[in-house]
Amino acid sequence: MPPKPKPSRRSRGRPARTADKKEKAAPRNGPAGSRVIREMSPRTVPAVPKAGAKPVESRGKYVYCVIRSEDALRFGAIGLGTVPAEISTVHYKDIAAVVSDTPIEVLDATRENVLAHERVNEAVMRDHTVIPMSFGTVFKTRDDIIELLRGAYSAFIDVLLKMEDKVEFGLKVLWERDEVVKQIEREDDDVRQLKGEISSQSGPTYFARVQYGRLVEGALQARSERYVSEIFESLRDVAVASRANKPIGDKMIMNAAFLVSRDREQAFDAKVKAVGGKYAHLTFRYTGPWPPYNFVNIRLKLERAAPGS
Repeated sequence: MPPKPKPSRRSRGRPARTADKKEKAAPRNGPAGSRVIREMSPRTVPAVPKAGAKPVESRGKYVYCVIRSEDALRFGAIGLGTVPAEISTVHYKDIAAVVSDTPIEVLDATRENVLAHERVNEAVMRDHTVIPMSFGTVFKTRDDIIELLRGAYSAFIDVLLKMEDKVEFGLKVLWERDEVVKQIEREDDDVRQLKGEISSQSGPTYFARVQYGRLVEGALQARSERYVSEIFESLRDVAVASRANKPIGDKMIMNAAFLVSRDREQAFDAKVKAVGGKYAHLTFRYTGPWPPYNFVNIRLKLERAAPGS
């Protein structure tokens, strides 16, 4: 809402992925009868230092993302830590890692820590194309980070060019399973007949129940696949690329990420609302813009810092 370097600009930048976090829902009006919910993130709000907290000893460098820049940059005290860490950059040629000081330890993926990681990425994303790093990327020294940038320079440049002026949106589609089953019972003659036999209890019903269950599950699967296929197809012309992730729970039938050009954000927003209006019995929840978490995959060529090493 994350993870591979995969877990916006309303900050101007803003996963899908990975790990659903509580977010303040801010419904926006779509077509009549639609349930399209645009979820706004609290991540861009800087963390407030806890009273009496003291900065921890800085022994390593936490890397949030990689950007293209030759200038030394500072983004303020918005990073990880009880006292939010100052964010700066470490450079190699014309690329830079966005970093903060951190103790060398395994960071817990708490809500507070993950939101801080994403908050930094979103702040940087306002003015830069970012390659987001996975949560918990820690190096021992600045020199280690420079070695990373040097070793993966060509890969970073390639991805930065491909991701330039592009952002990610997440879209989840949910249904009420029991309501869909009732629709199937009304529309499918075989299912409706078996339902009648079971309800009347006229004779043995075991085999009728088994057959009913098979038919209903098959119909649910077919209907879910059809909806998902139609939604992907409808959004194809407003997205550069898309990715299907595994749905979470019984209600979710679609969990997808879309890569969208910045100049097509409004078009994507409008299209999601229009598509949502065609499926009044489905709920569309979408978030963004995000850094392209689901569309970046760079293998680090340098061993990162290990606790106690």
